Amino acid sequence: MADIISSFSRSWRLIKASIAILNSDGELLALPLLSGAATFAVGGALVWQAKSDGTLDAMNGGAGLAGFRNYYLWLFAFYLVEYFIIIFFNTALVGAAIDRLEGRDLTLLSALRLAVRRIGPIFGYAVISATVGLISRLLSERLGIIGKIFGAGIGIAWTVATFLVVPILAADGIGPIEAIEKSAALLRKSWGENLIGNGGISVIMGLLTVPAVLVIVAGVYLFNVNVTLAIPVVVIGGVSLLAVVLVGAALSAIYSASVYYYAVNGEPPAGFDNDLIHGAFTPKGA
Repeated sequence: MADIISSFSRSWRLIKASIAILNSDGELLALPLLSGAATFAVGGALVWQAKSDGTLDAMNGGAGLAGFRNYYLWLFAFYLVEYFIIIFFNTALVGAAIDRLEGRDLTLLSALRLAVRRIGPIFGYAVISATVGLISRLLSERLGIIGKIFGAGIGIAWTVATFLVVPILAADGIGPIEAIEKSAALLRKSWGENLIGNGGISVIMGLLTVPAVLVIVAGVYLFNVNVTLAIPVVVIGGVSLLAVVLVGAALSAIYSASVYYYAVNGEPPAGFDNDLIHGAFTPKGA
């Protein structure tokens, strides 16, 4: 119980330190907003096109090897496009956060230009991420419960090993394979493989989405009672949910940037004390 309380306490302090940095540059929120909008628009267009021209129906009903191949080729393409968009905007966001941590002020336009300069490594990393995602999906769908376990294991291992890849791409501009190797090496050298506090921000921000979701549900229910009242309630809930998602994405980027800063420089950036960053990980063998 003490360890759980300590983990949540550390997570809350991480959030407060990250919020302080976010408050100094609210422009950072525009990047996850653009990322979400682009991901939704492009992903929706791909699904709509595949549905409207019968591609999805053909894949779902396809017989034998051809149907199997077409389904996973389309799925790989979908993963690739979505990962590319997400990684592109995350690179811009983390690059801006690193500049802020180092005392510089990278504008929104400059952050996007940085991501454009890293377009090659970003695409390469998107290809690798899409491949890993496809393998995980294939195992989960084709091997039953064993496949789901292996697929989940691959996902967890991939998340840990690539925790610092985006900051490395933003700061160093090296190739995707080198970035993955460097990410794994930095985590293994400094803290071992067992992350404790990494998911704290996601957990707390996830809890904050609950009230917004409840407001949306209440608004949907009100449509059967009073439409005039239901519309503003749904809007308030939707805006609140969007705000939580955007802030959570920005805070996660700031945290990953701060961990990268600590890994490279051996000391935390301003606003993050040494014990706070170091305590987010369990040393190997502990």
